[in-house]
Amino acid sequence: MTPVEIGLISIIAIIVLIYMGVYIPIALGVVSFLAIYIIRDNVDLSFALLKIAIGDSAMEYTFATIPLFTFMGLIVSKAGLGADIYGVMNQGFRRITGGIGMATVGANAVFAAVTGSSIASASVFTKMSVPEMMRHKYNPRFAVGVVAGSSVLGMIIPPSAMLIIYSFVAEQSVGEMFLAGVVPGLMLAVAYVAAIWFMGRFTPKFVGGEKIEDEDLMGWGEIIAKTLPIVLLIVVVLGGIYTGWTTPVEAGAAGSLLGIIIAAVRRRITLKTFWETVIETGHITAAILFLITAASMYARMLGIAGLPNALSDILAANQLSFFWIMVIYVILMLFLGTILDTASIILIVVPLFLPLIEPMGLSLVWFGIVSVVAAEIGLLTPPLGLSCFVIKATLDDDRIALKDVFLGALPFAFVMLIVLVFLIRFPALSLAILN
Repeated sequence: MTPVEIGLISIIAIIVLIYMGVYIPIALGVVSFLAIYIIRDNVDLSFALLKIAIGDSAMEYTFATIPLFTFMGLIVSKAGLGADIYGVMNQGFRRITGGIGMATVGANAVFAAVTGSSIASASVFTKMSVPEMMRHKYNPRFAVGVVAGSSVLGMIIPPSAMLIIYSFVAEQSVGEMFLAGVVPGLMLAVAYVAAIWFMGRFTPKFVGGEKIEDEDLMGWGEIIAKTLPIVLLIVVVLGGIYTGWTTPVEAGAAGSLLGIIIAAVRRRITLKTFWETVIETGHITAAILFLITAASMYARMLGIAGLPNALSDILAANQLSFFWIMVIYVILMLFLGTILDTASIILIVVPLFLPLIEPMGLSLVWFGIVSVVAAEIGLLTPPLGLSCFVIKATLDDDRIALKDVFLGALPFAFVMLIVLVFLIRFPALSLAILN
């Protein structure tokens, strides 16, 4: 077999293994290691590249952003900031049809700015938002669909774990990736709110709900007390990166410290919960380091197999334009989104297309935003829509089946697709803050 054929078989083997339940880094790392050995018939080369991959991942300074932002997100969740911002948003949208849904989107957008995790958002807001909407007679499918759809904001609005992973794969600045995610993330949140208004107006049966009376309204003092901590965190973290006062690593450290102070002032943390948070941060960080190391090995295997060059030659021979390359890329991402998780999609597909995008003079930062949004649509689509599974597991309500969660999330997946088209057509939307 030729190296290209071995490379293609390796990609198929990786996808099959992941779908069978093999741990993603093991599938990526082991298959890549064996493929390099088969192509070059040199096991020493495989071990040498593995050593380089481990060293490059562990010694990268910007890798420190992962434990710091992970810790900040966990400590903020324990401090109860998600519930606070949800209460404030709920009061602001209470008079509008679908208002609790809009409040959920708004709260998720703010919460995403300090957690960076779709799964955390899905878990937190399933417990708060879905029971509240059910109490006010909203359609159960709409209730779970709103939470599923808005949870993906956690992976687009910085600090985002997926943006960090992409920055390692594409060798881009984490700070630039964070800043590039702000406008698309807010744009998606606004699109969700507009979609809820549209559904409330033209498909009221799908939304449901009843008029909410002005009960238990918060005063301005309570609103400020609940909003100020999370605003401070956003200003410290994103404001520091945007102004250049702090690097992403320093911003993560400052945000973590501020999160500890907020949790301590609110008496939401003890030595035991602090230690549990540190241990959980270590587990997540180790898993991501393993993932990045395996992805580095995979990228080296692709280079040795010559797959990116072969793909480039095929596209050049067929004289495919930028439009068709992006159509193929998005369709591939959406298809893989039905069977793989977001991290797997980015790690498998992005290294194949980076050598095609870079010679075109296109921004790899913009390409990262497009990649993450396209891959995130997979969180809402069957059979492996991870956010939908998390919501079903967290809800533990026999009245709502997994099918209801997927059907409720479908309109929001469509909205994401529309936003994705705009981001591809107008790259300036992703690069607005950087210019």
